[in-house]
Amino acid sequence: MPNNNVRVNSLAKEREEKTQISVNKSDIDAIFSDLSPNSLPPKATTLALLGQDMAPVISAFAHSASKKQLAQARCIHVFVDRSKELIHISNALGDLPELAAQLDEIANSNVDGCHSVIACDGVLSLVIHIGELANQLKNISSGSEQRIMRWLICSLSSTEQLNSQTLWQMARLSNSDADLLLVTAVNELIDFAPLTPFLTQASQCGFRVVHWCGQTLKFLRSPDKTDIDLAKTERSALRRQYQQAFNYNPLHKANPGETAIIGGGVASACLALSLAERGQTVSLFCMDEAPGQQASGNKQGAIYPLLTPEHGTLSHFFLQGYLFSRQRINTLVKQGYQISHDFCGVLQTGHDERSTKRLHKIISSQPWANNIAQSIRANAASTLAGVDIGLSGIYYPLGGWVCPQEFTAAAIEKAASLAQLEQHYKTNITSLKQIDGQWYLITEQGQESQQFGPFANVVLANGRHITDFSQTAQLPISGFRGQVSHIPSRGELTRLKTVLCSHGYLTPQQDGLHCTGASYIKDPINLDYSATEQFENLNKIRTSYQTAWTRDVDITGHSARVGVRMVTRDHAPMMGCAPDFDAISKVYQSQQPSRESAKYWQSTKAPVHDGLFVLGGLGSRGLTSGPLAAEILAAQMCGELLPTTMDVLSLLNPNRMWMRKLIKGKALL
Repeated sequence: MPNNNVRVNSLAKEREEKTQISVNKSDIDAIFSDLSPNSLPPKATTLALLGQDMAPVISAFAHSASKKQLAQARCIHVFVDRSKELIHISNALGDLPELAAQLDEIANSNVDGCHSVIACDGVLSLVIHIGELANQLKNISSGSEQRIMRWLICSLSSTEQLNSQTLWQMARLSNSDADLLLVTAVNELIDFAPLTPFLTQASQCGFRVVHWCGQTLKFLRSPDKTDIDLAKTERSALRRQYQQAFNYNPLHKANPGETAIIGGGVASACLALSLAERGQTVSLFCMDEAPGQQASGNKQGAIYPLLTPEHGTLSHFFLQGYLFSRQRINTLVKQGYQISHDFCGVLQTGHDERSTKRLHKIISSQPWANNIAQSIRANAASTLAGVDIGLSGIYYPLGGWVCPQEFTAAAIEKAASLAQLEQHYKTNITSLKQIDGQWYLITEQGQESQQFGPFANVVLANGRHITDFSQTAQLPISGFRGQVSHIPSRGELTRLKTVLCSHGYLTPQQDGLHCTGASYIKDPINLDYSATEQFENLNKIRTSYQTAWTRDVDITGHSARVGVRMVTRDHAPMMGCAPDFDAISKVYQSQQPSRESAKYWQSTKAPVHDGLFVLGGLGSRGLTSGPLAAEILAAQMCGELLPTTMDVLSLLNPNRMWMRKLIKGKALL
C-alpha cells in the first residue's frame, strides 16, 4: 500500500469557497439509483460522508427522513477532523433545530471519537467520527456484515487526505462494489486533471469514482478486472488482520430470527428500543409486575459523566454515553412520553482530603469543554446550588436527574410502537437451554415449570440476576446493595436547584421529595429496609456539607428504596457475546501459562455461547452508560458497522477480565 499524497490545484479550492452545494430530494434519489453493478440491498444502507461541505447533504437526508420519504432507515457515518467543522454543519441546519442542537452539543463537548445521534425521531441514524481521518478509520471494526455502500466526498480538496493508506482503510469498511462520489456545486467548472493520481489510487483499491453534481452523474474512473481482483484480496487480508487482532473479543451478529431479552430495567428497555428501531422482533421477559421495579425503580437517578485525570477509554465512553443518554431522553419526551427529569446540572464536591485532591486532579488535568465540566469556587457553587455549599468542586452543566422507572416504561412503549414486541411480566426465567441452535427459556414455580421458545437469540440484561444462569455464573461481576432515602422537601432544602454529589448524592425535589444516598454493600444478604443505612445516608450529607441547611434533611419518615446494582472491577459495563467460561477453562487446564499459551489465545477466537449476549454491570451510572451500550449491542446484533471504536469494544468486552490474563500467558484465576 504505497503512501502517495494527492494534491488538488488551488483553483478548485478557490471555486469551492465561492460556491455552495445544493441538494434536494430528487438529488437524494440519485444517490440510490443503480450506480453500482448490483442494486442496493433490501436492508438499511450505510453511507459515509466526508469533506468541507457536508451540511447540505445531511440536511437533504434529514428532511427526507423527517417526512418519511426514505425507503428505509439509513445510517450515515460522518467524518470531521475537528469539532468546529461539526458546528459549521449544525449552523447550516437552521430548519432542523433539534438535529442542530444535538450536533452542537457534541461539537461543543470537544470529545473526539465516535458519537451516535438519534436523528428525525430515530428514522435516520448519524454516527459522527471526530478526529484525524486516518486514525478514525483505523479504529473502526470491520467485523460487521453491513458495510459502507457509498462514500460522498463533499469537496474536491478533501481528496488531499485520501492517500493510499487511507483509501485502503475505507475499502476495508466498504462493500466490494462501493463507490466514491465526488460532490460539487451545480454549474461549477471543474478541472479533473489534477485528480489523476487520486483516481488511479482509488481504482487500485477497487473503488469506482463518480462525479455527482445535482442529478448529473459523470463516471470518472472504474477499476479494471485486475484492480478488482487485487482489491478483493487486499480487503480480505486487511479484514482478516483486524479480526485476528480482535480474537479475544468476538463480535458475532445475532442469528436470524426472534430475540428474547430477559430484564425489565433501563438496559433491557433501551436495547428493546434500539432493536425495534432496526425492525427486529423481540420478546421481553420481566420477573416483576411492571418494568423498572429493580435497580431502575428509584424515583430519581443522577446523570453525569465518569471523568478520569488521564481521560482514557473509560472516561471517553462515559462522556459519549452521557451525551447519548440526554438525546434518548429528550427524543422520547419530544415524542410525547412522560419522563420526569431535569437537566439542572450536577455539582460534585469532595467529602475528605483524598476525594478533594482527586477532583482537583481531574478538573486540572484536561482542557475540559465548558459544557462538560467546569471548575467552580465555593461562592459560585452556592449560587448554582441555591443553598450554601461552602466548597469548591466540579460542575457538569448538562447533567441532572431523571426518573429511571418512567424512562424505562417510555422506552418499552416506544419500542412496541415501532416493531413487534411481546411483553411477559411476572415471568421469572430461571434457566436457559439450547437445542439444535435454538434457545428455550424455562421458568419454575413450585412443582410447575413453563418453557418459552424457541428463540434465535437471548440477551441477559437482568441486572443482579445476570449470573443466575449456568452459562453466565462465572462472570466476574458483583452485586452491591444500595438504599436510597426519600427526604421531604422543607425549609432551606426547598431551594436546592441542582444535583449534589459528594460522599452521597442529593437531588432537587420532585413531588415534594428529595432522593439521597446511596449505601454501597457488596453481596447483600437481603433487600430489607435498613435503619442503619438510612442514618448513614443522612450522615453522608451532613459530613459532606457542614452548613445549616443540612439540618432540614429529615429521615424520620423511614421512607426509602433498596436496589442492587451490578459492578465490575474496572467500572465499565459488560456488553457483547456471552463468554463460554467452561470452554475457556477446559482449554486452559490443558495448558500451562506460558509464552506458547499466550500465542494460542492471541490467535484463537475466544469461545462464546452462540446466540447468547449479555448487557450488564452498569453500576452506579447506568443511566449514563446503559443507553449507549444498548445501542452498540443492537448494532452488533444486526451486523451493522459498529458506532464505536475498537478500544471501547475492548473496554466493554465481557471476556476482558479473563482474556487480559490469557493473552499475556498469565494464570486465569
